[in-house]
Amino acid sequence: MPPTLTRALALALLAGHGSLALAQAPVTPPTPGCDICATWNADQAPFRIFGNTYYVGVKGLSSVLVTSPQGHVLIDGGLPESAPKIIANIGTLGFRIEDVKLILNSHGHIDHAGGLAELQRRSNALVAASPSAALDLASGEVGPDDPQYHALPKYPPVKDMRLARDGGQFNVGPVNLTAHATPGHTPGGLSWTWQSCDGPRCLNMVYADSLNAVSRPGFKFSASSEYPNAVADLRRSFETLEKLPCDVLISAHPEAAQLWERLEASATAGSDAFVDPQACRAYVAAARTVLDSRLEQEKQQ
Repeated sequence: MPPTLTRALALALLAGHGSLALAQAPVTPPTPGCDICATWNADQAPFRIFGNTYYVGVKGLSSVLVTSPQGHVLIDGGLPESAPKIIANIGTLGFRIEDVKLILNSHGHIDHAGGLAELQRRSNALVAASPSAALDLASGEVGPDDPQYHALPKYPPVKDMRLARDGGQFNVGPVNLTAHATPGHTPGGLSWTWQSCDGPRCLNMVYADSLNAVSRPGFKFSASSEYPNAVADLRRSFETLEKLPCDVLISAHPEAAQLWERLEASATAGSDAFVDPQACRAYVAAARTVLDSRLEQEKQQ
């Protein structure tokens, strides 16, 4: 059966401030065929970013916990081998994986979705992803319209998903998160926004999906029959993120939002170190430079 038809049938079915000590996590075998995965999956102690928003991911791959008395929301799951570390980090902060009621995904690559199946198994949480990403999650691999098709390892598939579309809202108790379509890095990329409060002070939080134009060898963003809207999608995603109310930015790869520099500064500045109303615009500016450079390279090929 053609891949596109298989994915179409699957989609129809899916529709019906302070750093703490790192807890000891069980060891999960590393992802084969991924030289950078060990670096991404390096240990990282969890910490509070602002209000009820915490970083619980590994060193190179963000996972964010948004808490409430009625249950918690987790954004992204890293690699398959990241899941035990994320669970341990949640426990270190004094929370329980069993109290996570909703898991949100940015996109369906192994470095952000690989741990979702285990996190869902441990929490019994609902997973929400875009229609395109949900197909990736259901099969454990990206489809032919993805710029990195056949360049990424497979990962454990995810079940019991809810589709998240642009503007869709997801609630757990008082926590309300909104999905924003930001495709281009993948066809189904999502970014997420919510508000976190510390006393009377409330800030606009943004979890930004990857926007970098990277691909498998031979793929051209400027001339792809599998993903002809790749460039237009990226440019539209740039505009989306630039317009978002953005006091605190967490990016899917934390270094892209200077998270580690901000964490270091928080030792003296507290949570204010994470506040930067220009962060989303700076993030987009860097991604736009990468795209422009990539398109210029493709002209020479």
